[in-house]
Amino acid sequence: MRISNRLKPLTSLPFLICLALLILNDFYLKEVFHNTFTGKLSDFCGLFIFPIFWSVLFPKHRLPIFVLTGLLFIYWKSSYSSIFIDFFSTYFFPIQRVVDPTDLLALIVLPLAWYALNGLTFNINLNPQFIAVLAFFAFCASSMPRYIQSFEQPQYVLFKSNVLPDSNYDEEDFRIHTFDSLLVVEVKQLETTRRPVKSDDYNKNLFLTSLDESLHNQMPKIESLMPPGKMTYLTLKAPNYEDSLRFKGGRLDGKFIRKNGDTTLIEGFYKNGIEDSIWTYREHANTVVTKKTFIKGETTQIQKFEGDRMIFSDRINTRADTIIMKYIQLAILTILVILMIMLIVKNYRKTYPEAVPMKWGWKYFLCFLLPISVWLAQMGITVFITDHYSTPFDFIFNFIIIYLITLPLFIVTASWIKWRKEIDILWYCLLFALIYTIFLESQMLVALSSTV
Repeated sequence: MRISNRLKPLTSLPFLICLALLILNDFYLKEVFHNTFTGKLSDFCGLFIFPIFWSVLFPKHRLPIFVLTGLLFIYWKSSYSSIFIDFFSTYFFPIQRVVDPTDLLALIVLPLAWYALNGLTFNINLNPQFIAVLAFFAFCASSMPRYIQSFEQPQYVLFKSNVLPDSNYDEEDFRIHTFDSLLVVEVKQLETTRRPVKSDDYNKNLFLTSLDESLHNQMPKIESLMPPGKMTYLTLKAPNYEDSLRFKGGRLDGKFIRKNGDTTLIEGFYKNGIEDSIWTYREHANTVVTKKTFIKGETTQIQKFEGDRMIFSDRINTRADTIIMKYIQLAILTILVILMIMLIVKNYRKTYPEAVPMKWGWKYFLCFLLPISVWLAQMGITVFITDHYSTPFDFIFNFIIIYLITLPLFIVTASWIKWRKEIDILWYCLLFALIYTIFLESQMLVALSSTV
């Protein structure tokens, strides 16, 4: 059976609709709405297309694939899978899932998927190989890591509400405090699928800007936001500390003090929920005092004192500083690229028309190995680049892209331009590695600048 005929069920209308919904949900709807419906939609659509995808690849094992899909889904949605998730997240890349028994309702789509695979359905005239690649990408995207934005300084949001939010919120993320007709949400961390360009205070401020509205959307039972500009003073008591809070509307604004008895543990200022000025931190049983300087919520300096003596000082780059540094790095990389080209041209003019004596078989064999050297050189270059953000997936992706791009380039240089000296092979590897690094750093610069 031809591959295109075997993959034909991937172009059926039900499969394409579920695939499109899965991609739309994972890349847009979850990020915008982040509710129960968007969470369940991925389960239903993913569980429909997953067994069909593998069944067309292994048509003789359709029934075992469907049975195994259901069993694996039950295992994945249970607490028993936590050991595997912890292991995989530690040694490969972070993955997450929420243990929710109601997600098992999605199992009802398996019989529908079986019928769609074996019954007569309307097919769209699309390339099935392309749909197969797109489906595999969708499976990977559905397991994309969730990024956690934590808050070092206490974050509270004030709402006017007599009704507590749903009890299914994660206590690691939020803590609820009630004051008569007021409700205070203590925000410890936020979860997002959006990969941060850089884990810095500027990225944190993006979350803080609309924190009250975000929480109101996530906790729909909360009645209403506080009126803008209304000043509210509260004292929040916890087992180990007492916080003095000043709200303007629903956000912290003004002086914040955290005490334990007579000891002031934290003291600082907020402006519309964002840290401002100098913050002071003390440990109850420690003589060291830490001071952080904030400008528009971004840390610019950290100092530690023991008594009147400063024992540590460090300046922290803001997002604007990082962008300037990225321009400098790109300028240096560009100069190195020009230098590599000059060395190659110099050797070309010096030895033309002579070339490196090498049999064609060895030349092409070397062409297939050299892209690996380019990949290793590119990774070595990034070691010296500050703020180069990458994940294990990026290393794999970069290897594939570098190999696909540089393989034909090495074949061209070996057969048409020709290597004039043995050292030219090294220069070409460094040249391609530098050019690809410039491409990656330019992308990061654009991402950094687009949010400023």
